[in-house]
Amino acid sequence: MRARLAAVVAVSAFALAACGGSDAAEDPNAPISVAVSPQPHGEILEYVDRELAPKAGIDLEIEKFDDYNRPNEAVANGEIDANYFQHIPYLDQYKSERGGDLVWVEPVHLEPLAVYSKQFKSVQELPNGATVTLSNDPANQFRGLKLLETNGLVKLKPEAAVGTRLDAAIAENPKNIQFKDLSPDQLPRSVDDAAAAVVNGNYALKANLENPIAVESAQDNPYANGLVTSSKLVQDPRIKKLAEILRSPEVKDYINRTYGGVGVTPAS
Repeated sequence: MRARLAAVVAVSAFALAACGGSDAAEDPNAPISVAVSPQPHGEILEYVDRELAPKAGIDLEIEKFDDYNRPNEAVANGEIDANYFQHIPYLDQYKSERGGDLVWVEPVHLEPLAVYSKQFKSVQELPNGATVTLSNDPANQFRGLKLLETNGLVKLKPEAAVGTRLDAAIAENPKNIQFKDLSPDQLPRSVDDAAAAVVNGNYALKANLENPIAVESAQDNPYANGLVTSSKLVQDPRIKKLAEILRSPEVKDYINRTYGGVGVTPAS
């Protein structure tokens, strides 16, 4: 087994062409290269690589990314075989804006979106004119607004949907909340200055954020993170086998043990 773990930064991203990629599809014994966010995706895939992949005859190469754009670019360009970091609404929005040969395979886990604050104990306590930060990517921004609406902070327009930005999405904002959108990796740090921040689960884990003041419901939640590949590889036996493992009882048990059934839960 040959698991190559690399924290990839922008300056070195194009070096990925040397590892795996779509040309490997012709060799059924070739390793599968998978781009992941470090937490929890990378941790889950490392468990698979360590405990389950060898028995299934899969050789994984794990590439870690801290941003949300390069994993899709790498798969679409044939530099990486698959990625595991996103949900379907994000994938759909990405493809509508940038295109690319990207195919959803299977859901694996859910990271409930949550609101964090160091100043207030509930969303209802936020004062008039308070600053709230949330993601600048369209899918997670709308998801964050829906969470705030559920908790009574704002009311969204009936026609608002993924891609409808902030003021255009909000029908009522009785407390005149000042929304500031940031890249997802900046949101945990913004908790120090803003009244509250709506943070993606993987970044909350990485920053050790605790005691959220509001948490997204897992019931009927469309935002499960899953495996994505290209149309060329979607029928590849190695990809199918990896998807089967990621949906296995062993992986579900690992997720529940590791994350306590709170910050990360198995997809239904």
